[in-house]
Amino acid sequence: MQRLARLLHYDYPELMPLWVNVFIDVLGFSILIPFLPFFSTQFGAPAWQIGLLLSTNALFGFFSGPVWGTLSDRFGRKPILLICQFGTLAGFLMLAFSTSLWMLFASRIIDGIFGGNMPIAKAIIGDVIPPDERSKHMTNIGVAYVLSSLLGPGIGGMLSKWGILVPGLLSASLTCLAILLTVLYIVESNPAKRGIPAPEQVPAAPQKQRIKENVIKKYPVTRYLLTQWGFHNLAFMLFASCISLFAFLQLGLNAQQVGLMLTLAGIVRLLVRFLIFVPLLRRLGDHRTLTLGLATFVVTYILLCFVRTPFQFAAVLCLHSFGASCTRGIMNSFMSRSVQPWEQGQMMGISTSMDNFSQIIGPLAGGLILDTLPLWAYGGLAGVLALVPFVMVLRPMEIYRSTPHREGELQIHTIGD
Repeated sequence: MQRLARLLHYDYPELMPLWVNVFIDVLGFSILIPFLPFFSTQFGAPAWQIGLLLSTNALFGFFSGPVWGTLSDRFGRKPILLICQFGTLAGFLMLAFSTSLWMLFASRIIDGIFGGNMPIAKAIIGDVIPPDERSKHMTNIGVAYVLSSLLGPGIGGMLSKWGILVPGLLSASLTCLAILLTVLYIVESNPAKRGIPAPEQVPAAPQKQRIKENVIKKYPVTRYLLTQWGFHNLAFMLFASCISLFAFLQLGLNAQQVGLMLTLAGIVRLLVRFLIFVPLLRRLGDHRTLTLGLATFVVTYILLCFVRTPFQFAAVLCLHSFGASCTRGIMNSFMSRSVQPWEQGQMMGISTSMDNFSQIIGPLAGGLILDTLPLWAYGGLAGVLALVPFVMVLRPMEIYRSTPHREGELQIHTIGD
């Protein structure tokens, strides 16, 4: 796998198994997406219970994410990642053999409790990648997510004639493959467990002191960045979770038509990442690229209020993909760079917990708005929420970057001046 990474001229071949791992992890769930609406008829559950089923995983992930991230700071990334993957495997196996609604809920609860894969993956990037290069590589997580989201539902649809059993077992098999990749190829990256300082390591604090300190209380800039991330995610999930319902109510589009447009938007996001994002990042820098992306989100949500044709809707989806490519990786990078190397797991666990919170609130708020208010209010509220992180990015803040003259040190860098 490292030879493949070198063949592709990738700067950090040790991260190649991580990208494959993230891809497999997301693919395992996205395969099941076509079956979610049919749970209602198969198990005789009303729509609100299916909605609660979708939120259950995020609810338990909200509490477990920071725990797994902090444990990975103490015991190492690799063993905690393996524990979470075995938990995911158990959840998929229970889902495959579910014969009642309570088994479905139990499977999603188990998967939520062991939902540490994503924060640990981000922590590994924080361990390996120097601060100045982190934005580009954090964006790769979004690429793996989009690729899985494009392929997974199609695979699940082809397997639908066998019910939930075969897709569930396939998801479990993919998780077994991810476990194997972790055992064979993922290298422990936690600086304290490697016994050597990370490239950007600063003098270490005592281990007990590190674990006890909470990054939210310790760093004002971390609180600021997490607040910014929270508002951004609420707007993002409000849009993403209910956009299909909006398309049906406003334009009368069916599931197949919306699916094709979402696929187009996913392809646009991939093209932006591989053809536009890196040159844009080199030309504008992290902060200006982020500012452009956050401004794009505000414009996108406002334009949604005026969508009247399928072409306009497709244009809004593509514009949203451009904004996502220019923001989410950089924001994760800034949060990672606001804390010390031994705090990466805790930081990414908290940010993932906020992701889960948005996945709970977004669908509920979006459904309520589309059910009770004029349709323009859906984009209007998302625009108001997105305006907050855009205004916040205009304020200068201090984060860490590598010292260019003396490798092995961190230096404070002010962004936004």
